[in-house]
Amino acid sequence: QVQLVDSGGGLVQAGGSLRLSCAASGRTFSSYAMGWFRQAPGKEREFVAAINWSDGSTYYADSVKGRFTISGNNAKNTVYLQMNSLKPEDTAVYYCAAATSIATMRLSLTTSWGQGTQVTVSS
Repeated sequence: QVQLVDSGGGLVQAGGSLRLSCAASGRTFSSYAMGWFRQAPGKEREFVAAINWSDGSTYYADSVKGRFTISGNNAKNTVYLQMNSLKPEDTAVYYCAAATSIATMRLSLTTSWGQGTQVTVSS
């Protein structure tokens, strides 16, 4: 079982930046990919970005491509989501997730979830 603790959310103006962090503990060797989802009020949870631990490959949702960057620190078992050029439509609760691969993560077949961190972008 992998435990995830995500943090770094907050209130920012449109065009601003935030960096989210997700610290993993427990049986992290069993998780080969980590990533982020988000859920806006009244909407379903959606995939945002993921990174594969073994080769560093990444995958992004079209809505954030070019603005968000996911990265990881293997030694610290921590994943980051750098969010630039934020828009009001990025407002959501962001959840860290772990999965066996990027492919399974994109299908929401995750093994663990973080508790979520609120990101609010004002216009």
